[in-house]
Amino acid sequence: MSPSKVRVLLWYRASEGEEQQLIDAFHAISGTLRGTPGLLGSELWRPAHDTADFVVVSEWESRQAFETWERGSAHKADTAPLRPYRDPRRERPFMLLDVVAAY
Repeated sequence: MSPSKVRVLLWYRASEGEEQQLIDAFHAISGTLRGTPGLLGSELWRPAHDTADFVVVSEWESRQAFETWERGSAHKADTAPLRPYRDPRRERPFMLLDVVAAY
């Protein structure tokens, strides 16, 4: 059986008036991560009911690909622009999800 894809969700929250800075940080990071081995793509989501909340959803070809990147020396520096926006209401700012079925 081949390794399954993995989705990573990261929760962020912008203070009033900082929404665009968060969006700009996502764009900057996405450009930096373009071509990262195993990264299939990422999206920035915002709930319609609370425009201060944001979720970054990235898709990876496997858990191994994600974990290799996460352990790499560039990981923290590459993602630093979003770190100030981590959602302080959440005990864990991220969730790693294995895809077990898809159509």
